[in-house]
Amino acid sequence: MDIHTPLAHFEKVSYQYPHRTDFALQEINLTVRKGELLGVIGATGAGKTTFCLTLNGIVPQFYGGRFFGHLRVAGLDTVDTPIHQLARHVGMVLEDPETQLIATSVENEIAFALENLNVPAEEIRARIPRVLEMVRLENLPKRHPSELSGGQKQRLAIAAALAVQPDLLVLDEPVSQLDPQGAQDVFAVLRELNHTMGMTIVISGHAAEELAESAHRLILLAKGAIVAEGTPEEIYGNVPLLEEYGVRPPQVAKTFWLVRHLLPPGASLPVRLSEGLNRLKDLPRPVHLPAIPASGATRPSAEALITVRDLHHIYPNGTHALCGVSFDIHAGEYVLIAGQNGAGKSTLVRHFVNLLQPTRGEVHFAGQDTRTLSTADAARRIGYVGQNPDLQLFNRTVEDEIAFALRHLHYPADEVRRRTDEALDALRLNDVRQRHPFSLPKGERARVVIAAVLALQPEVLIFDEPTTGQDLAGATAILDITRDLHRMGKTILVITHHLYLMPGYAERALLMNKGHLLLDAPLREAYHNLAALERTALTQPQAVKLAQALEARWQVPLPLLTPQEVAQCWLAEATE
Repeated sequence: MDIHTPLAHFEKVSYQYPHRTDFALQEINLTVRKGELLGVIGATGAGKTTFCLTLNGIVPQFYGGRFFGHLRVAGLDTVDTPIHQLARHVGMVLEDPETQLIATSVENEIAFALENLNVPAEEIRARIPRVLEMVRLENLPKRHPSELSGGQKQRLAIAAALAVQPDLLVLDEPVSQLDPQGAQDVFAVLRELNHTMGMTIVISGHAAEELAESAHRLILLAKGAIVAEGTPEEIYGNVPLLEEYGVRPPQVAKTFWLVRHLLPPGASLPVRLSEGLNRLKDLPRPVHLPAIPASGATRPSAEALITVRDLHHIYPNGTHALCGVSFDIHAGEYVLIAGQNGAGKSTLVRHFVNLLQPTRGEVHFAGQDTRTLSTADAARRIGYVGQNPDLQLFNRTVEDEIAFALRHLHYPADEVRRRTDEALDALRLNDVRQRHPFSLPKGERARVVIAAVLALQPEVLIFDEPTTGQDLAGATAILDITRDLHRMGKTILVITHHLYLMPGYAERALLMNKGHLLLDAPLREAYHNLAALERTALTQPQAVKLAQALEARWQVPLPLLTPQEVAQCWLAEATE
């Protein structure tokens, strides 16, 4: 494919949001070529979203501020051309699908944009099933968007943008709320659109493994400036550069970086899994089986703290979200709950805090039926951080948000101040304590909610997708807090699709599949159970796949989970 014709051209583009002294973009010089798939990577706050929003004129036309330089897309100046005209050429998928969904059904959401562009009704009817099948929503055309899970909403937003068939498709963190298989499916669709239709695609995000497979070129942003540009091999293969700027490399690249002394002089690092599996053949036999790290956590109690028996939940629309789920959770455990979008994970944990009640079956907390727990008792004993933090924010300042529940439960003023200060410190929010929560980026808004829950000092903390939208540093900071709480004896439940993050934190995994409990096992056993993971649309982290390839080749047991553990096969001492 010829990807040399310019489609978008940045010339010394800088941008400053209103009432800000720093620049969100600085001296961007870049040409986006027709037919290429360009990945935009960088830590949170690097300028990725602003970069994307310049391409359809939302920056600066909607936000205002100060814009310098020139940007033309499909020959149109993005400052002078009205946004509605640019929309005919630039499709946009934002990080938060809630901001884009306005129709009363899935199919109407897709039809809405096409109707505004005067696409004939017959063509609209033809496009809707095609794009729904692309994003695995073909069975939900009549469903109201509000009834979809977070990941399903994001897939719907992508489908609506794809239906317009724009010259340039821009996606800002489009897979942050999707299960791993869903993310792979979306990237497969994007590759197909790029390869067969020649659609030009710009995609920002932290999905290192998927971008390594799909992108022709990457740009690395830091503080609004392009600090590196090149092929995936050049950028993702430079592990020290990525770590300097807080970007996670693909696990295969990280693994081979740790054993680079075994590679031929000057050899590049593999950045795609297939390349890594091939390169394993050139490595010597592993020296030894690495020691499996101990958790260092409080030993769970023998008595069950949460008991779930034959739990069913049927929503008013008839969706059977939970189908006879049974298990126990003991005090002091750290449990990962994973499964595909719509598997019933959030529905399950909402029963623990009496946000939902069983259609059939029972849930007990410390021997008490959760249906009899008052709101105050539930809040004191079980902290819940929901999937969408914005639904839990309603105060004027971060400080007031954290203190609200404490005041509502009539804690003494000095105790409210002490706990609020401790929570602000723990979540690194002191600098924004007087800011309005909704003036903060999504990742920081999530930390505000966690701080408010943490201030109540509950026995159990439930985190529903806490790493969504976070870069590596943000996700690690949140999970480090969960580990610290676990070591203090707290019981921790984490729902996440980001399996690569959980080794070193969770010890047990509950795998959900379409409302059923598919597997309840230690984390290592669950991660190496390929059949169970595939049934619930999860994929093994690349390090696990490398470990299993080594197992098959050398006929030795290697229940390994991380690049560091895999590399330890050839290293004499532990690798950090």
